[in-house]
Amino acid sequence: MASINLIESFTEFKEAENIDRPTLMKVLEDVFKTLLRKKYGSDENFDVIVNTEKGDLEIFRRRTVVEDGEVEDENAQIAYTEATAIEKDLEIGEELFEEVEILDFGRRAILAAKQTLSARIGDLKKNILVKKYADKAGEIVTGEVYQVWKKEVLLLDDEGNELILPKAEQIPTDYFKKGENVRAVVKKVEMKNNAPLIILSRTHPSFLAKLLEIEVPEIFDGLIVIKKIVREPGERAKVAVESYDDRIDPVGACVGMKGSRIHGIVRELRNENIDIINYTTNIQLLIQRSLTPARISRMEVDMENKYASVYLNPDQVSLAIGKKGVNIKLACELTGFEIDVFRDEQQEQAEFDIDLEEFSDEIEEWIIDELKRIGCDTARSVLELTTEELVRRSDLEEETVQDVRRILQEEFDKE
Repeated sequence: MASINLIESFTEFKEAENIDRPTLMKVLEDVFKTLLRKKYGSDENFDVIVNTEKGDLEIFRRRTVVEDGEVEDENAQIAYTEATAIEKDLEIGEELFEEVEILDFGRRAILAAKQTLSARIGDLKKNILVKKYADKAGEIVTGEVYQVWKKEVLLLDDEGNELILPKAEQIPTDYFKKGENVRAVVKKVEMKNNAPLIILSRTHPSFLAKLLEIEVPEIFDGLIVIKKIVREPGERAKVAVESYDDRIDPVGACVGMKGSRIHGIVRELRNENIDIINYTTNIQLLIQRSLTPARISRMEVDMENKYASVYLNPDQVSLAIGKKGVNIKLACELTGFEIDVFRDEQQEQAEFDIDLEEFSDEIEEWIIDELKRIGCDTARSVLELTTEELVRRSDLEEETVQDVRRILQEEFDKE
């Protein structure tokens, strides 16, 4: 029989991932049954047989043979004389299966069918894409930079699907070049102008959460849980974590030996400072930890109004507030308390000391983290211990400890 050239449409259909054979059959059947209804007024006595491999189809018309002159429904019945002219051996009451020539529908109807089929395929592809990424909401995906615009970046996934990374969802220091692979989290998926719009984000807290899950097996396994994340993208983030296993130090596990786990995340986030905090239900202790790297002298907490007055040594106030007020802002978001910091006049005459963070331009961050791990948060707390004692208690080499002590001592010698 004459066949409609639908091979291109079928190929397009089969290339669309996850479109199964039953769906294919149903769509094609619907399209051609619509043609049948337009031509014959009904599709009840027609069978549409699809050959998905060859890219063609056949349509058969089923009619019951009745006595001449007794045809009541031309779609369901055929006169005996007419039937035997088509197939000689038929008897009254039997069914005649007659092949319908596709070309009988007319060129215009065939073209309309192909257009309808293409539209249905397009809609199915869109729905599959929306469902695929809706299921990935909150997950990290990787895309290749295809186009960089002022307000957004267009990425393509492995299948060539378009992903959008708006400027507002980029870290302020992000800079992308065409062809570069970019990681981001799926923030939302929506239909806009009948087209799927997949929005990615690198600033959302879930991006940092997923990066931690990738780098820290204990989080992936559920032994450590992330209680809350607050971020000022590109500047600082605070992550409250809790361990469900008393043998695991949640902060140490997230940071890794010499910062091995956290360093990769920091690089991905364009050197965003990440404070890992051990979560506690003790509000005073949580506030104290949330103001890291500052050390608190004392505080007054109003639980009813969720307000805390925090007093610090003069040299700690700027640390507590942070650059552009970021540190205290994040501490407020993390704890849910409004926090105000004050100079502790009772400590004004205390011995001058310097926080180790002040030496970050001279001492590597992982060394400072290691010293903090053994309880040395300030320059004097390090100098109070001998080189031998520092080497014994930490993972630092003797030469490294001597260099650190020299740098710290030179600072006090200037006074």
